[in-house]
Amino acid sequence: MHRRTLLTGFAGGLVAAGAAPAFAAADRRILHVRPGDSVQAAVDAVDGPGWTIVVHPGTYREVVKVPARAVGLSLRGLTRDPRDTVIVYDNANGTPKPDGSGTYGTAGSATFTSAAPGLTVRDLTLANDWLRADHPEITGTQAVAAYTYGDRTRFENVRLLAHQDTLFVDTTALDAFDRQYFRHCHIEGDVDFVFGRATAVFEECHFRTLARDVDFTPKGMVFAPSTARANPYGILAVRCRITSGAEDGAYKLARPWLPSYETTARPSLVVRETRIGPGIDAVAPYTNMREAHPWQSMRFAEYRNTGPGAAVPVPENRPQLTRDQARSHTKETYLGDWRPGA
Repeated sequence: MHRRTLLTGFAGGLVAAGAAPAFAAADRRILHVRPGDSVQAAVDAVDGPGWTIVVHPGTYREVVKVPARAVGLSLRGLTRDPRDTVIVYDNANGTPKPDGSGTYGTAGSATFTSAAPGLTVRDLTLANDWLRADHPEITGTQAVAAYTYGDRTRFENVRLLAHQDTLFVDTTALDAFDRQYFRHCHIEGDVDFVFGRATAVFEECHFRTLARDVDFTPKGMVFAPSTARANPYGILAVRCRITSGAEDGAYKLARPWLPSYETTARPSLVVRETRIGPGIDAVAPYTNMREAHPWQSMRFAEYRNTGPGAAVPVPENRPQLTRDQARSHTKETYLGDWRPGA
């Protein structure tokens, strides 16, 4: 097996998902999940808004799905080190379902899925450790760590680990502009590993591109937004850093994704005040997913980035915001009347 090693803390033993209910604290709206318990069982026990689930250190191998009815749910690791608490599974797009009804598909491959508005996740790791090398027979190699949709979703101090399609930031409907906020998160992968149609703000996050044993470039892309044309705001990365485990110039910063179910989308991405390492191709940081939808016709722009991957040797390949334009691309403008953490 070539499965990645997931760093865990002092209690990082492998824990299979069990049927045992989580222990309820004296405050009936707090549930504790300990090794031997199931995180999903705790989620299923939530019967209204405003619950907190505290997951104790360990590695929980299970799929977790949070329903829309769990409004305002908080899911957090017990310690402040996200490596101590890991929720992980290994489904891919092309993995056959046990009931023989087909394969999981991209969204269905997610280790963690949430439809709950007002969700907060913090201080833990969400991972999908499915690897292409272990399954050469499968061509649908997307394997999602977290699939989130629902307005006012917040992730803080969370590690999101996978390879292709690590983090799927989606919306509840094609005409919804659901907002998501990520702060101090570590997100790693290779192909399109931050993607989707949500209004998503990443503040002081670390994006890490992985080494890949292939003989072609680009080896992958960090972002693949699919923003609705009517939405003025897509993905915003501010004061982040982008590093790489691959050779210099092996990755693109982004490409636009126009799903077959919404070919009128006009993807939007702004990366500003971010340090971009040499792993990103500075000469041509953007590329197309399909030639019919060139990236130049989308809403891609940068502002005051630094680092070797942020150099501008070919200006037409790196659209830059003016100072006045940059005022419209801030956390405050993207999130509107929502002030996470305020």
